[in-house]
Amino acid sequence: HHSSVRPAQPDMLDLARTNFNKWNDALQTKDPKTVAGLYSSTDLSFLPTVSPKHITKLDNTQEYFEAFVLKNPFGTITDDSVAVVDNGNGYLHSGMYTFELGDANNRTPVAARFSYVWEKVGNEWKIGHHHSSVRPPQPEGSSAPAQEAPAAKAAPSASAK
Repeated sequence: HHSSVRPAQPDMLDLARTNFNKWNDALQTKDPKTVAGLYSSTDLSFLPTVSPKHITKLDNTQEYFEAFVLKNPFGTITDDSVAVVDNGNGYLHSGMYTFELGDANNRTPVAARFSYVWEKVGNEWKIGHHHSSVRPPQPEGSSAPAQEAPAAKAAPSASAK
């Protein structure tokens, strides 16, 4: 094999969306331990939307979700892509999502950007990296949709084996 980075295959995008749905379903349980259980217990980098912290431990991940699940979050991906790494044992899933937050009769949509790196650990997929941030407002006078930024998409770097 000549490279550890290759273009995503359609099934990897399906897998990424399935794993996102598993994460989103875990939020619906309102059990912070269930959500935190999807994150890697080693090598974790978590930059949550509504926390100033860089979380690197599973205990802190659970602690973050104790407050977040109380907001009744439900996420919907609005734009996404996948880059496969480590010969298919990992992938970067990034894009945009909208979270509905609040009580059933008073939901507030929050548009955000996301990136997840999922890694195969044994027979399970775990989140090794997760970054989420509120999407900045559209610049004044700009009519281009947010997901059509002129920046080139860069594949994550990985050393060739």
